[in-house]
Amino acid sequence: QVQLVESGGGLVQAGGSLRLSCAASGSIFSILAMGWYRQAPGKQRELVASITSSGSTNYADSVKGRVTISRDNAKNTVYLQMDSLKPEDTAVYYCNADLRVYNANIRTYNVGSYWGQGTQVTVSS
Repeated sequence: QVQLVESGGGLVQAGGSLRLSCAASGSIFSILAMGWYRQAPGKQRELVASITSSGSTNYADSVKGRVTISRDNAKNTVYLQMDSLKPEDTAVYYCNADLRVYNANIRTYNVGSYWGQGTQVTVSS
């Protein structure tokens, strides 16, 4: 069983900063990629940033220059440092991970995409 546990959301004033964390645990053989998505009320979930196992990063145009994604491979953790936050950044932020996991019941490895429960980020004007 795999779990993604997010933390670090909250309420912040415009121009402020937040750091989100997401720790993956369970029968993880390897992490292929991790990323952060967000979903604002009435809108579709969208990619904020992602990072591959080799460290390559990708950012949404709306957050470039204000957001940095990083990972600690030893801790199976991905971070999202968000600076110069704007009210339009308000959303529920979800952690996503593409993982290769070991299934002990059938003694095989499977690749799957996993999601965290989400953490609320609210930016006041």
